[in-house]
Amino acid sequence: MTDTPAPIDFLAAFSDPAAVARYAEGPRRFVPGFADLHRMTAILLAERAPADAHILVLGAGGGLELKALADTHPGWTFVGVDPAEQMLVAARDLMGDAARRVEWVKGYIEDAPLGPFDGATCLLTLHFLGAEERRRTVAELHRRLKPRAPFVAAHSSFPQTQPARAQWLDRYAAFAIASGVAPDQALGARNAVAANLDLFDPEKDAAILEQAGFRDVAMFYAAFTWRGWVGYA
Repeated sequence: MTDTPAPIDFLAAFSDPAAVARYAEGPRRFVPGFADLHRMTAILLAERAPADAHILVLGAGGGLELKALADTHPGWTFVGVDPAEQMLVAARDLMGDAARRVEWVKGYIEDAPLGPFDGATCLLTLHFLGAEERRRTVAELHRRLKPRAPFVAAHSSFPQTQPARAQWLDRYAAFAIASGVAPDQALGARNAVAANLDLFDPEKDAAILEQAGFRDVAMFYAAFTWRGWVGYA
């Protein structure tokens, strides 16, 4: 397959009510072990976060990770940050009564309170940012955390040299098709990722976390085109 350019305004896409209504099903079909990723994230945070922890969730739209964390840790409170208003509405709806434990912030990392927080997450989000914006965002996350607080990140990250890049993108589409996504939709998503996202190999992604000041950065999750890391402020 070839990478077919198909420019997409991702913020506009996440502001479309129809797309937002379908969002909850997408990650489960495109991200292997999606529910387990949330469970592992909660475990990694809880290793150092107290029972009454205050957690920063960047890219909180949709509310899937917020709900998973809130359900497993009833004493935690959260700040949920996302630039897409419709995605925040969906998150509040999904959270139900637990939405009262969340301070909702429409915007980006610079719009988040300074904390300091007991932990932070950024799941399925950083791959939308270019290199410099990604470095800046991770550094801003770092300065909002208490010393030694955990940060969990997971996003698209896989070898970027050809032919490995194309092969992993094909596998991304194949997994979605095997999970019930229509082939034309899965292939369209594959080509959109190839054309629109500034993706890095896992070594560069880990280095960005380290350059932002995170220590003991370790990969804990690897599933086709997805990787996850934990690091400490």
